[in-house]
Amino acid sequence: MGAKARLLRLALPRCADGPFQCWSCFLPCLVVPMAVPPQLRALLLAVNALLRKRRYHAALAMVKGFRNGAVYGVKIRAPHALVMTFLFRSGSLQEKLRAILQATYTHSRNLACFVFAYKGLCALQSHVQGETYQVHSFLAAFIGALLVFRDNSNINSQINMYLLSRLLFALCRLGVEKGYIPEPRWDPFPLLTGIVWGLVLWLFEYHQRTLQPSLQSSMTYLYQDSDVWHDISDFLLYNKSLPSK
Repeated sequence: MGAKARLLRLALPRCADGPFQCWSCFLPCLVVPMAVPPQLRALLLAVNALLRKRRYHAALAMVKGFRNGAVYGVKIRAPHALVMTFLFRSGSLQEKLRAILQATYTHSRNLACFVFAYKGLCALQSHVQGETYQVHSFLAAFIGALLVFRDNSNINSQINMYLLSRLLFALCRLGVEKGYIPEPRWDPFPLLTGIVWGLVLWLFEYHQRTLQPSLQSSMTYLYQDSDVWHDISDFLLYNKSLPSK
């Protein structure tokens, strides 16, 4: 095997199907130049050797966690911000694009910083105590959240509400698994659905300002705007009448 082939095998990812048997293994060959300078070859070998050292695993995991947090934040926030901005936000195209980029950057930055802090604090506790305990996860996340998500902004509120709904479901399931909550003899989901929708519509009709602004906008469109029309144009074609010129 030539030096170029050996370098590619070291630099490219492996998969369970074998080398170059799937697109994730093959595509990097299209961007890695076949004529690799000796300096770059030495650099790739040194980087790969460093990445394989177990003693640096915790620090490198923090770096990759930061990377994954940034990428995932963009994937989650960019489509959501794009849809919500063009549906409900007024202003020029430039203002809308600026709002989308700002929301995406904030979400991506916060998530990246939190993952970095969380993994670092977990590693620090394990190093100090010589062992990993379940409480380490809670303490690391608690401190990381105070550092990163403490501002009461729209994005942080949305993230907290997203987590809270799933947290309540998970705690109920854990309570049943541990025997703290009796396992229901019938499916409680229909009752839960009725309670959730009953409470949210009651709040919207009589205490609307307690709801999150984006939820207020959605429910106004559904339940209040549907009470108003003047002719066929704003009954079926549009939500509201077009302004007269």
